[in-house]
Amino acid sequence: MLTEDDGNMRTFDSGAVRDTSTDKLDYEACLSPLVLQAFAEYIKSTRIQPDGNLRTDDNWQKGFGLSVWMKSKFRHFMVTWKLYRQGNTDEIVKSLCAELFNTQGMLHEILAKKLKKPKVNYESKYYKLREEMRQRND
Repeated sequence: MLTEDDGNMRTFDSGAVRDTSTDKLDYEACLSPLVLQAFAEYIKSTRIQPDGNLRTDDNWQKGFGLSVWMKSKFRHFMVTWKLYRQGNTDEIVKSLCAELFNTQGMLHEILAKKLKKPKVNYESKYYKLREEMRQRND
């Protein structure tokens, strides 16, 4: 997705000219490299499954269903809350990453669903009736 220029230009000390960044999303300002690194390390640490097989880092993008994400998110929140109350900042990082994983997964499924076009159910009564009507009119 390309960002649109606002038509305003800026000139740098080097003489280079570029449009301004007004009204553009600033991903660098919205994200923390410390958090992203901790999250990537968490994901890497959870790749080995109980049967010994290794899943890919992006396996979660296939989806688990919103209720699975929500239940897991809440369980991890409870762990985070208890660790927070205990003042245990050593163990809380893993729990926060687990919360982030579930939050991101749930949000990913919601946003991905909005991007997909609904599939046509060719077996539905409505579709068959519509096709019959279309054939009669032809």
